[in-house]
Amino acid sequence: MTIPIITGLLALLLIGGILIYNQLVKKKNLMKEGWSGIDVFLKKRYDLIPNLIEVVKGYVTHEQQLMENITRQRVSAMQSSGNQEKIIAETGLTQSIGQLLMVAENYPDLKANTNFQQLQSQLETIESEIEMSRRYYNGTVRENNILIESFPANLLANAFNFQPGRFFEIQNPEERENKKVSF
Repeated sequence: MTIPIITGLLALLLIGGILIYNQLVKKKNLMKEGWSGIDVFLKKRYDLIPNLIEVVKGYVTHEQQLMENITRQRVSAMQSSGNQEKIIAETGLTQSIGQLLMVAENYPDLKANTNFQQLQSQLETIESEIEMSRRYYNGTVRENNILIESFPANLLANAFNFQPGRFFEIQNPEERENKKVSF
């Protein structure tokens, strides 16, 4: 009588373990999918940046250092390998692009240029898509981390070396501060 009970309990534990393991695999793959979505939009942005710089170069002669900085950060972001390294590189690149667009505000002829307007519109669309992809990715990281840290899933996660994901978030504390705008 005790053998069937023990066998039943072992079967339940095995089935429960398999279900938890499959959830861990699913969450890990959803994180990878989320990151690949970010990667696609970052590639689009990388391809757009040289065109934007070329259009701006003709109008903005005093901002050579900014142009070189954007180019350097673009290369750095493209060559970064790990998620955390890419997140840090992307933060710097995003700041520099924002500076470029702020500089463009000082050049009415540039703002009126059709090519610049089209590139700026494309950049705004891509930035919006990147933001949505980051939200999705961060949601998958949250779900993955909750599962990895919850009992009894944490036992299997540790046994099979499942790692928590890292959120795509602001790295630089200065970015969290409100910027003063004066007219």
